[in-house]
Amino acid sequence: MQCKGFLFDLDGTLVDSLPVVERSWCHWADRHGIDHQEVLDFIHGKQAITSLRHFLAGRSEEEIQSEFSYLEQIEATDTNGITALPGARELLEHLNEAQIPWAIVTSGSIPVAHARHRAAGLPTPEVFITAERVKRGKPEPDAFLLGAEELGLAPQACVVVEDAAAGVLAGLNAGSHVIAVNVPPDAPRLNEADLVISSLAAIAVTKASDGTVTVSLKA
Repeated sequence: MQCKGFLFDLDGTLVDSLPVVERSWCHWADRHGIDHQEVLDFIHGKQAITSLRHFLAGRSEEEIQSEFSYLEQIEATDTNGITALPGARELLEHLNEAQIPWAIVTSGSIPVAHARHRAAGLPTPEVFITAERVKRGKPEPDAFLLGAEELGLAPQACVVVEDAAAGVLAGLNAGSHVIAVNVPPDAPRLNEADLVISSLAAIAVTKASDGTVTVSLKA
């Protein structure tokens, strides 16, 4: 496929934060007597506030915001074991060297996303979209549309790189190309993704003299 820029999810796509995410949410589930698996089956790829509103349906907004602050503090301070996923750092460094625009577009909040980005030692993007920036989280397209806009690109000229079913839907809903990395095989509309891969190390990105960027699988 050809493109002009990239929109990367963070957790599970560039950064292996799964143990931290699951530790934090299981701790929260215990606090409310909710089954761990029920929580873990719902949360991935979604904004934390969306998940809290789901599990605390009927509670006051004040209580939900209080729980959000509690959970955010846990997630922002627990970075033990966070690492860059295979191929992530190399790909981002290559994009920088080739002067190919890229952004991070995450469902995480500023404290959580920036803590994990720093812990993984990844290059810093010029555009970093977090949950606070959009009213509607993934699977709605708002975050990716904003990321493309801030890169100065049309959504159709961007490649969304995602690991979560909600993120794949958000990318497709934005009208972007989609690369699905370790997305569950039963994810809806996964067949519409341009590439389905198990590692970012499988991607080759080249830039021609006329500025055309081509994305393909390494031989």
